[in-house]
Amino acid sequence: MIPVAASPVRLEASVDPRLSRWMWLVKWLLALPHYIVLLFLWIAFAVVTVIAFFAILFTARYPRALFDFNVGVLRWNWRVGYYAHTALGTDRYPPFTLADVPDYPAHFDVAYPERLSRGLVLVKWWLLAIPQYIVVALFTGGGWDRHDGWRGGLLPFLSLVAVVVLLFTARYPRHLFDFLIGLARWTARVTAYAALLTDQYPPFRLDQGGQEPPVASPPTPPPASPMTKG
Repeated sequence: MIPVAASPVRLEASVDPRLSRWMWLVKWLLALPHYIVLLFLWIAFAVVTVIAFFAILFTARYPRALFDFNVGVLRWNWRVGYYAHTALGTDRYPPFTLADVPDYPAHFDVAYPERLSRGLVLVKWWLLAIPQYIVVALFTGGGWDRHDGWRGGLLPFLSLVAVVVLLFTARYPRHLFDFLIGLARWTARVTAYAALLTDQYPPFRLDQGGQEPPVASPPTPPPASPMTKG
């Protein structure tokens, strides 16, 4: 794998070695308690983001407690999504916590920025992110068209393909899993950027696989010439 520039947003997942062939049919129902909790968490997320907007605008800092809360909401959302509808790569029920759970097969984190741009906070979440929103809409978007009927995004469609293959073969297609996690990773980076959690613009790059790609090492400086010593 070719090393790439480090992203402050990290999304990782692993497939359960023995996934149930049929459990994916009811996971959306089993996850209903999480959906109820997430409804309130997303409301709080929106309020916290507005507060953070003004904090960054006047202090160039995202208050750490607010930052940790919003990252926790995104983490919780990713675990539930991974279990119930995005990839469906685990049968382990998601924990009810904002904190990372080391032994759970889905992880999400964002590196805390010591300072953020006061100017970027005014435009990055709506103007600069527009190209990314278009791409993410193709990944996740769905809607009803009066001519074509229901249109779904790549993520839900490919997740369905993966579990249908699982149903008939008892094996989760690995290459499809890697592609799905790449789509989810791209979406997560855009979400973190739009939520003001980072100033690093999301790359137009599909980093596939359950683990984050290795980070490129800084180039080694050439040895000093004897003529420069002294």
